[in-house]
Amino acid sequence: MTGFRAQLAEQRWDDHRYYHHSLVNQSLHFVSACTFMVAYLILLVDPAVASLLAWGVAMTSRQAGHFFFEPKGFDHENGVSHEYKEEIKVGYNLFRKWVLMSLWVAVPVVLAIEPTLFGTLIQPDGIEGYLRHVGIGWLILGVGAIAFRTVQLFFVRDVETGLVWATKIATEPFSDFKLYRGAPVRLLKGERIDTRHAG
Repeated sequence: MTGFRAQLAEQRWDDHRYYHHSLVNQSLHFVSACTFMVAYLILLVDPAVASLLAWGVAMTSRQAGHFFFEPKGFDHENGVSHEYKEEIKVGYNLFRKWVLMSLWVAVPVVLAIEPTLFGTLIQPDGIEGYLRHVGIGWLILGVGAIAFRTVQLFFVRDVETGLVWATKIATEPFSDFKLYRGAPVRLLKGERIDTRHAG
C-alpha cells in the first residue's frame, strides 16, 4: 500500500509540474474540480444530468486550459521538451485528448442524426429526452475512456500503474480543488505563470 500511495503522489506531482504552469489553466482546473464535485453528488440522483454537467462544464473547462493556455515550448523549469512530456504522459496526452474530445463531440451529433441509435434507445421526447440520451452517452464514454486507458496501462506499464492512474483520475477533483484553489486570486493579481514546479 505504501508503494501505491507513493506512485499516486508521483503521478499527481508529475501531472502538476509538467502540465499546469499556466495560472489560467490552474484556474480552469479549479472551476472543473468544483463542477465535478457537484456532478459526483448529482450522479447518485440523476446520472444523465451529472454527466451533462461533468462533460459540458468540467471537462470543457479543464481541457480548454490544456489546449489553449498551457505553454507548449521547451519546459526550462523541468529541463524537458514538450515532446518528451507527451511521450511519458501516463494518462491522456494531448493527442489522446484530441481523440477523446472528438468522440465527445460525436455523441450528440450521432444522436441528433439517429435519436434511437438504430433502435437501441427509446425515441427521445423532445429536447430534454435528447439531452438525457447525450448525458448517458457521455457517461458511458467517460467510464469507457478510464477503463480503456487503465487496461492499456496494464500492458504498456504494469497493473499497479493502471490502478494508480484510475485512482488519480477518480480523486482528481478533490486534489485539484486543494491544489488550485489559490490560482484564481493569483490570476486576478496579474500573475500568469506558476514558477513553483521544479523538484
